[in-house]
Amino acid sequence: MSNRTKLHVTSSDGGWKVKREGAERAASVQPTKQEAIDKARKIAKSEQPSQVIVHKKDGTIQTEYTYRKDPFPPKG
Repeated sequence: MSNRTKLHVTSSDGGWKVKREGAERAASVQPTKQEAIDKARKIAKSEQPSQVIVHKKDGTIQTEYTYRKDPFPPKG
């Protein structure tokens, strides 16, 4: 199991939220997706090891950013 911070960027009513995995409340709510991504990346860089998981409006994963070495990198 990894002990890294995981932050999810997801669509919210009228904006985009940044939420730590397992948290009840959002760490940040931003008007645009890019602002939410920027905020999540800033938080992630200060709490390494960490990961930002960006979701599309439909909830599927769009992209991920990992900070510091990934403890379980894929093979091949």
